[in-house]
Amino acid sequence: MKHHTGSLEVICGSMFCGKTEELIRRLRRAEIARQKVQVFKPIIDTRYQVAKVASHSGAAFEALPIEKSSQIQERLNQDTTVVGIDEVQFFDPDILDIIQRLVNDNKRVICAGLDTDFRGEPFGVMPTLMAIAEHVDKLQAICMECGEPASRTQRLVNGKPAFYDDPIIIVGASEMYEARCRLHHKVPRK
Repeated sequence: MKHHTGSLEVICGSMFCGKTEELIRRLRRAEIARQKVQVFKPIIDTRYQVAKVASHSGAAFEALPIEKSSQIQERLNQDTTVVGIDEVQFFDPDILDIIQRLVNDNKRVICAGLDTDFRGEPFGVMPTLMAIAEHVDKLQAICMECGEPASRTQRLVNGKPAFYDDPIIIVGASEMYEARCRLHHKVPRK
């Protein structure tokens, strides 16, 4: 089933808010509708399964791990109509042109990623993707300090907030990160 027009959907938010779970839900629905689905993820994301996108709750979907965004077009099957991209914030800036080309080729592109880094600042290509998307969903997690809605990702080093000048990209899960509300999100030396 081919789409008449392409579109870009962005699912964003902090860690532990359900971005990948929502991506998987949409991909499964596309498969039920007999659409040809292909999913890509950055090769650096090895937290759960190498050849699958996986949520923290255990949901998983087959995916191709790639090193750079140009590999999406190299590995895209001709009959694919729905393209899923998880952890899109980790890809190089060329991902923007690739996504635009896919959408212009009448593909439905669904991206999931962190909208802000552990510092609380816009993360990689996410601000641009959110601006050019037809549909954006910003999900929230639960603050691990107070139980309120959380929109930030807190990186922890030995149980304490990471410093502002620490490296931006360190792949990890609950052992290194927590969801936090604005009030409880701390970034020393900012």
